[in-house]
Amino acid sequence: MITAEAVIDLAALRTNFDYLAGQQPLSQMVAVIKGNAYGHGSVAVAQALKGKATCFAVARLEEARVLRINGIDAPIMLLEGCFSQEETHEAAAMKLEPVVQNDQQIEWLSHVDAATPMQLWLKIDTGMHRLGFAPEQIASRHQLLSSFACVVDPVGFVSHLSQADEIDSNQTDYQLAIFKDTTEALGGPRSLANSAALLTRPDIQFERSRPGIALYGSSPMAGRTGVDEGLIPVMTLRSKLIAVREHQQGEPVGYGAIWHSKSDTKIGVVAMGYGDGYPRTMPSGTPIWINGRTVPLVGRVSMDMLTVDLGAESADKVGDEVVLWGPQNPVEKIAAQVGTIGYELLIQLTERVKRTYINY
Repeated sequence: MITAEAVIDLAALRTNFDYLAGQQPLSQMVAVIKGNAYGHGSVAVAQALKGKATCFAVARLEEARVLRINGIDAPIMLLEGCFSQEETHEAAAMKLEPVVQNDQQIEWLSHVDAATPMQLWLKIDTGMHRLGFAPEQIASRHQLLSSFACVVDPVGFVSHLSQADEIDSNQTDYQLAIFKDTTEALGGPRSLANSAALLTRPDIQFERSRPGIALYGSSPMAGRTGVDEGLIPVMTLRSKLIAVREHQQGEPVGYGAIWHSKSDTKIGVVAMGYGDGYPRTMPSGTPIWINGRTVPLVGRVSMDMLTVDLGAESADKVGDEVVLWGPQNPVEKIAAQVGTIGYELLIQLTERVKRTYINY
């Protein structure tokens, strides 16, 4: 019997892609599939979006390598760029599109010959202050990169929005103004909009947009769900009841005896734990969907199991399906229980969770 399972709906993924593309019809879509496509499986997601996405984006070369080994021949943007001379040569050989965010990376590119042409993206630090060149440095770096034998002209420009998920913040306007002022005289394709900007800022339409978490049906905005944004959750994390037990009033359950029943009830044991990526810190009361209703998690999540209060009159039985998150039980609301975001829960699922793909 399959227990811990992540069901990935590829039709929902494609529907979300089309919806996001419709928000900025003047932009080509770069599908961000870093972190194993936010836990959904990068190869399967890339295959499902073949012919739709202009380009894919990953964070590091090893993620791009997995895609190439599995036959994904579409353009791939390398968001953090290369981390050594050897990686730079490998990126060229794999026809990747590195983002250039420091002078060491420029030095490595100077040693790549014309036989392996590369599309490059120059990163502008418009306010995130993690990676990239200051706006006043961009013209000189652009001129230098454009002179290299390996570089496909024109060099593109990227930046990253730090507060696009905060609709009332003026930081996005500030970053947008810097990005425009820095790039307008230089030419070349530009990419700025992330998921939050795609959903809230139709005015940010450059040549490329980079949807990430929204592709997977999750909202980047605090306090909102993907459904609130017009998206469809792509992943359903589910398991099975492996035991149903009579439980007396006042008795605890699980490690540490942190929860005691206030009345006689039935306890369901679910094959899901922190060994699968479901957080140990998830508190009692977290909603879990069983047989058309939510029931509360009770007690401490252990490595392989968690327990739920089914209710004294429940008719649930061993083998019944349990949904930890999915369309019926939004991952954003589950993440909020432990003070995090849906991104983290989706990406931290372990290899023990079986990925099942539907609607190819």
